[in-house]
Amino acid sequence: MADQLSPEKKFNLITRNLQEVLGEEKLKQVLQERELKVYWGTATTGKPHVAYFVPMSKIADFLRAGCEVTILFADLHAYLDNMKAPWELLELRVKYYEQVIKAMLESIGVPLEKLRFIKGTDYQLSREYTLDVYRLSSMVTEHDAKKAGAEVVKQVEHPLLSGLLYPGLQALDEEYLKVDAQFGGVDQRKIFTLAEKYLPSLGYAKRAHLMNPMVPGLTGAKMSSSEEESKIDLLDSKEDVKKKLKKAFCEPGNIQNNGVLSFVKHVLFPLRGEFCIKRDPKWGGDKVYTGFEEVENDFEKEMIHPGDLKASVEAALNQLLEPIRKKFQSPELRKLTNSAYPDPSKTRGDDELAPSRLDIRVGEVISVEKHPDADSLYLEKIDVGEAEPRTVVSGLVAYVSQEALQDRAVLVLCNLKPQKMRGIESQAMLLCASIEGEPRRVEPLDPPEGSSPGERVFVEGYESGKPDEKLNPKKKVWEKLQVDLKISDEGVAQWKDKKLLTKLGPITCKTLKGGNIS
Repeated sequence: MADQLSPEKKFNLITRNLQEVLGEEKLKQVLQERELKVYWGTATTGKPHVAYFVPMSKIADFLRAGCEVTILFADLHAYLDNMKAPWELLELRVKYYEQVIKAMLESIGVPLEKLRFIKGTDYQLSREYTLDVYRLSSMVTEHDAKKAGAEVVKQVEHPLLSGLLYPGLQALDEEYLKVDAQFGGVDQRKIFTLAEKYLPSLGYAKRAHLMNPMVPGLTGAKMSSSEEESKIDLLDSKEDVKKKLKKAFCEPGNIQNNGVLSFVKHVLFPLRGEFCIKRDPKWGGDKVYTGFEEVENDFEKEMIHPGDLKASVEAALNQLLEPIRKKFQSPELRKLTNSAYPDPSKTRGDDELAPSRLDIRVGEVISVEKHPDADSLYLEKIDVGEAEPRTVVSGLVAYVSQEALQDRAVLVLCNLKPQKMRGIESQAMLLCASIEGEPRRVEPLDPPEGSSPGERVFVEGYESGKPDEKLNPKKKVWEKLQVDLKISDEGVAQWKDKKLLTKLGPITCKTLKGGNIS
């Protein structure tokens, strides 16, 4: 097919659905002379999820256009990015990524023989590459390195030097992989511009850069490997896919930050050229769309119901995932999966008191009323991002009015063992700051403005840990961790002087500076 395409048609295929292209004229010039050489790299950290179908569908476009495509498994980058992948797991995770990405490409009909797969440490530890890292580090300022990695490298208050090296290594990869262009998400734009600025200083050519838009996750924000609610894993069962799509943000008529619609646009249409909305005949029956704009317009006009959109995406997604699930049913790949991503609860001792063991989430108080059998207790229904709100009993009657709690965004500890309080089971704990004295003062904690129910709260530096499914009350995990939860003098919630955060910023308390959290 590629042999029959003109350079102009190849360019259009290579750049369709991209958000931005840097170096268009260079691309056109190369295509007039020969096939384009392009690479896509992925750091081997968390498990790849369904958003990886977005770059996979573009890779399919590149191959149709005759490009020579390299896929880089960036194992060294995974370690440098604040050690998201432990050194001892790097090799296993590279093997997992290679197997799962090949399975993804096979599921969308991409011939693997046209691709080149390479591991970062195959060349990034060579003498020549290492010398170039030193040469580059003598030119790049700390400011430029930090700015370049701001949207890709995990940001912490005291960044490690390794994270500052990360953008420079990604720039050097373009030269050492001998490509004309690098492909990635628009979140990598600052790394791409750093490469364009500094590679010529080393005597290397400036490359072109192809950027995909960032596809919203199921919660409406960026789909992330570290946020369970935001992503569908490639090995999720049909039941899990249904459950996660059911909870996905998909407001009637709202086409902004709609992860379900974005999946249709950036994965299903490029791969299939059409999309079928499946629905009951009494609501108009099935309809096949041949262009995304028509789907988007009908959804905006509320001619497509969110439930029908989700059900149709669910059916299409399961068709893509089924070959991957089948491949990973083999004993060898099941063992690889468990070795590369060991269950934290099985690998740590009960005595390890990491705050990531706490399942703290943003909640929204749906209703609040007095407990029928206790004057000092409220009975609340709190939305924590699940199918149904949780019932929470809290002793706040003397401190917070019903009006102040109603519709308020709060913090909720969700993995305590449910406990009956005067005959009613409390399924979580509403977290508050308090200061002892006369009178005792208590105030619910505040998540950042714009937070959504179900968003995970984490302690700075412990972002990648997985909460216990249920805290063992006999081990007193909550009680031991709670001792070090405080409000700072600046009004920020902390554990051992490390901030409590969501993806939008720190957890705060308006008035009780220096208070305890419980």
